Amino acid sequence: MTAPESLRAPARSGRPSLRHGQAPVVAVVALGGALGATARYALSVHWPTPPGGFPWATFWTNVVGCAVIGVFMVVITDVWAAHRLVRPFFGTGVLGGFTTFSTYAVDIQKLVDHGRPAIGLTYLAATLLAALTAVWLASTATRRVLKWRQP
Repeated sequence: MTAPESLRAPARSGRPSLRHGQAPVVAVVALGGALGATARYALSVHWPTPPGGFPWATFWTNVVGCAVIGVFMVVITDVWAAHRLVRPFFGTGVLGGFTTFSTYAVDIQKLVDHGRPAIGLTYLAATLLAALTAVWLASTATRRVLKWRQP
């Protein structure tokens, strides 16, 4: 006698379990995120923002992080057949932990709260423009350098 359909164990889908397939990815993202966030925190400690002042540390962290993302993505997609954990470790983990949307949003709120809405709006727009420009310039420059170096 067989168990009714509702009591049977689900069939295996062929996908790897979290323990076997995704655990290494989660681990490298966590490790990379810890490294990136620590680097960002260290930068903010060494370059603090005075109350009502322009948050240069967060601005440059996000711009530099976006430039590195541009170079990294070109290298791992166009040049180097990277190990499957490199992108989650460095791209998602390190660079995701290093760049920061949450601090950017809090910085804008702090500027508004300190009666500096014009600086807050300038920071909002400048960060977006500079970060997008940085990723575009870095990826374009990387492709050009790689094309130039080809025999």
